[in-house]
Amino acid sequence: MKRIFLFFGLLISGLISAQEISNNAIGIRAGDGDGFGTEISYQRYLGGNNRLEIDLGIESGNNFDGFKASGIYHWVWNIDGGFNWYAGPGAGIAFIDLDDDFPGRDRFDDSETSLFVGGQVGIEYNFDIPLILSLDVRPEFYFGDFRDGNDFDVALGIRYQF
Repeated sequence: MKRIFLFFGLLISGLISAQEISNNAIGIRAGDGDGFGTEISYQRYLGGNNRLEIDLGIESGNNFDGFKASGIYHWVWNIDGGFNWYAGPGAGIAFIDLDDDFPGRDRFDDSETSLFVGGQVGIEYNFDIPLILSLDVRPEFYFGDFRDGNDFDVALGIRYQF
């Protein structure tokens, strides 16, 4: 029985140490939620298998334009070689500028600030060169007038590691 526990302990420690998370990574994250958006994305290694992702971006859709800032905490797990998957909770703030022809609104432009909470789940590949390519989903739950409810953001990311 002791041998089985020792075997699984060594296996788990080998899997955890087999992954490499760079200290910093910066790039873009482009995707689609309510409208197409592009974000500047920065990731910072926190220790162990943890990192923080901070995104600042713009989003435009039918009858609105917006700016969004978000922070997401990631737990990162190695799948095989350079492949990792990650998941974690996050929160942020969005500033929305509504067009005057938006259905159900008055004829004047409106703007709104919304807070949101959500999470992120994704897969990434660390190349031998300092490059990470990722694909993730981020369900977001907004608290506001225009964006009162949920949004499902799917995005492709490319980041330079340093």
